[in-house]
Amino acid sequence: MTGGELAVACVLDAAVGDPRWFPHPVRWMGSIVNWCDRRVYPLLLSPAKQRMAGVVLAVVLPAGAYAAAALLIWLGSSIDPLLGSAVTVLLAWTTLAARDLIDHVASVQRALQSVSLMEARAAVAKIVGRDTEGMAESDIVRATVETIAESTADGIIAPLFYLILGGAPLALAYKAVSTLDSMIGHLDDRYRWFGWASARLDDVANFLPARISALLLVLSAGIVSRSWPTMQRAWQILFRDGGQHPSPNSGRPEAAMAGALGVQLGGTNRYDGLLIERSCLGDPDEPLMRAHIGMALTLMLWTSLTGVLLGIGWLLMVKG
Repeated sequence: MTGGELAVACVLDAAVGDPRWFPHPVRWMGSIVNWCDRRVYPLLLSPAKQRMAGVVLAVVLPAGAYAAAALLIWLGSSIDPLLGSAVTVLLAWTTLAARDLIDHVASVQRALQSVSLMEARAAVAKIVGRDTEGMAESDIVRATVETIAESTADGIIAPLFYLILGGAPLALAYKAVSTLDSMIGHLDDRYRWFGWASARLDDVANFLPARISALLLVLSAGIVSRSWPTMQRAWQILFRDGGQHPSPNSGRPEAAMAGALGVQLGGTNRYDGLLIERSCLGDPDEPLMRAHIGMALTLMLWTSLTGVLLGIGWLLMVKG
């Protein structure tokens, strides 16, 4: 992948986002996982069979995504180099999710501005996996800010990382891993064994991108605030609290975001009616307010822009 192709893909994501009319590989991947969950899982009557089937799915889907993307690019390039480049750009575009995140978060912001907690809960339910019924405004804000931080890593920086590393095929393989984790990589009784391989593979795939995202968030905190103390606080909270999250990766960008905003994230969440306690990230220097959502989006945009510019610069240096 060239720097120019990456730049065009990023512009497409910023301008168009994820239109429902466009054939999207991630939706196809989701359909495959859903079919396996409905048709294959009921046939697996022991944990050993569930784990083995889960391993096969975690290998075959990313490998298939990689192979399909590589084949499409090769076919396009064999007809005309410009067609191959266009296919590369279109495939790369589908791996990026900055505009989609902005649109979903904007729905939460509009609901909060209209002082409709019911609408805000419904809007935030589309971007989080926790129960949203009965959420107070501060809970909605916290959930949204946490989602922005986590999505900055796995929806923007991680795809960029894999686009730079291995082009659209590798980025689509990553999206397959991410899709598997979001759909079956859970610790509940149903998916404990069937989703085990998907969850572990996602942990590995996001190890470097999550930490790169956190460092870029710290840098963005300094750029946005023009304040060394703010940047220093984000850095300190990242290294103090980044490892306190149940996920080996999600805590890094969330801790950096908490430090950048001067708020506390984490705490108590409800999943399927059960209260789950997790460590708090950051210090409650400020109470969580709806304005923090806009501030978190600004940090996400600067982090994304920094990542894109670094990626384009690297590709131009390596490939010209």
